[in-house]
Amino acid sequence: MSRTLLVCLTLLLCPSAILSAADLPQFQASDWPWWRGLHRNGVASASQNPPVKWSATENVIWKSAVPGRGYGSPTVYNNQVFLASADTEQETQFVLCYDRQTGKKLWKTDVFKGGLSTKGNKKSTHASSTVACDGERVFINFINNGAAYTTALSLDGKQLWQTKITDYIIHQGYGSSPAIYGPLVIVSADNKGGGAIAGLNRTDGKIVWKNERPKTPNYPSPIILNVAGKEQLLMTGCNLVTGMNPLTGKILWEIDGATTECVTSTVSNGELILTSGGYPKNHMSAVKADGSGEVVWENSTRVYVPSMLVKDDYIYSVTDNGVAICWDIKTGKERWKGRLGGTFSSSPVLVGTRIYVTNEAGETYIFRANPDKFVMISENKLGTEVFATPTIVDSRIFMRVTEEVDGKRQEMLYCLGSK
Repeated sequence: MSRTLLVCLTLLLCPSAILSAADLPQFQASDWPWWRGLHRNGVASASQNPPVKWSATENVIWKSAVPGRGYGSPTVYNNQVFLASADTEQETQFVLCYDRQTGKKLWKTDVFKGGLSTKGNKKSTHASSTVACDGERVFINFINNGAAYTTALSLDGKQLWQTKITDYIIHQGYGSSPAIYGPLVIVSADNKGGGAIAGLNRTDGKIVWKNERPKTPNYPSPIILNVAGKEQLLMTGCNLVTGMNPLTGKILWEIDGATTECVTSTVSNGELILTSGGYPKNHMSAVKADGSGEVVWENSTRVYVPSMLVKDDYIYSVTDNGVAICWDIKTGKERWKGRLGGTFSSSPVLVGTRIYVTNEAGETYIFRANPDKFVMISENKLGTEVFATPTIVDSRIFMRVTEEVDGKRQEMLYCLGSK
């Protein structure tokens, strides 16, 4: 069988899997149901007005202790907030649910007990994926006992199904998050042993389609965007840039490029998609997704971990070492640079014309999405360590931060908002 496509027989046996984009779950503007938000691009509703100033006491609606350690972002649906976490002492990986209004912990479900690896980058965790929600279930990816698994839970925390995606050799770690599309939950697990990207039936976890991937480590989440006139499932890394049909896994086009290891989730202006990688070289490019695979421009900027934003044909990014940059997406021409500070693993979020981004020390910078010049709005400090991207929805900011409590590391979930 070819590396590029392994469409399972279940596709033929499961007519419910062959649906259109119109069958996507319906959400409200007040929901943030998966990684990078409703539109999968880090752009929040422009009509909201989250605070631009906060501290451990200012504009705090509530905060709650989070057991264990994880770098996945908060997922918000209806009146619930979901997080994945892991406890290395107890050797557990689990999903947590909090009340959106009060921060009260509603439930905690252990997905795995035992089976945790001791390998990985010191910045990685056993729970770096972000939960996805389809309005009826929540889905999470974990690496356990040398394999990648996707698990579905009910909204009250009961396990519904669990599917092994592929064997997995940990190199740096794992943080790919599930993506919901029509009847499917789409998951990826690139690794040195030869990984996979697969579409699973949301209701029972059966694999509808599955594509083999090269034997190289790689870390992006599968992202579905409307580009070149159609919905495409986009993957970068493994020295490839690939566009697929998200319902069938069929490869629409594929080119060499984007370096071996990537982390960021790609973005688009509807014509071009952005790739960025950091190993074995720093690399950024704009690629046509119309089937030609033409590389329009490229440079050697290191935007390796934080994902980018696109607004009005301009790219806004923050490099790993703390420099904000704006480019023209069509030409690659640099518009401006602005020094922030610190090291960044969290990705920026756009709200109207404001960009929020937090460094690993818990310092959040807010600056303008303005192509003409760099304009800083404010700086805020919360906690001692932040790797998770904040979730900004309904004029509230949900932040996962680490604090020192009685001399010990303690993760907290904050809900920030103007009082």
